[in-house]
Amino acid sequence: MTDTATPQARAIAYLRVSTQRQGRSGLGLEAQREAIARHCHAAGISIAGEYIEVETGKGADALDRRPELKAALAAAKRVKAPIIVAKLDRLSRDVAFIAGLMAARVPFLCCDIPHADPFLLHIYAAVAEQERRATSERTKAALAAKKAQGVKLGNPNLAAARQVNLQRSQARAAAHAAVIAQHMPPDATSYADAARSLAARGVRSVTGRPITRQTLHRIATRATG
Repeated sequence: MTDTATPQARAIAYLRVSTQRQGRSGLGLEAQREAIARHCHAAGISIAGEYIEVETGKGADALDRRPELKAALAAAKRVKAPIIVAKLDRLSRDVAFIAGLMAARVPFLCCDIPHADPFLLHIYAAVAEQERRATSERTKAALAAKKAQGVKLGNPNLAAARQVNLQRSQARAAAHAAVIAQHMPPDATSYADAARSLAARGVRSVTGRPITRQTLHRIATRATG
């Protein structure tokens, strides 16, 4: 009798935290592992390997500092399986870096946007980067305005306050980017398709402006150019 059962799908898990402290404590790693396990269980995917990185996700040259991601890419190619991450930003926060990974022709699965193809992942990464840039610029403008009003900014807690403001801005940007990803049509094949769908759902940029085809194209071009 011939076994005609379909082989179970496999994936290579990649987890990343930004600091040694997070790496030692496991802070963030267990949440990522749980999200990946939950998605794989629902999708019938087995984990063929797991790679853990302790490194920042900033910079288009981040792969040179990411030996575990390189190893994960090699393993994925070897077993002909995609790489799965809990969130897209675990790969990187830099859209040019994401675009480079797309060119490596290794599929990526993101638990937070499971149905996104490479085109949608690229748009999502570009929009998310633009949102973070906008919130960072607003934070700097607010600090400059306070300084112009005579508010003394050189206090001992300024660095901590700035860090808190930055974290809040990044959290707002990430939340807004998640809304965009949630409403992004899974079958979009162009910037125009994506922009029309977002506009129909009333989704705007973090600055409140409409998200148009030109906006998406400009963001992606600027980020990768």
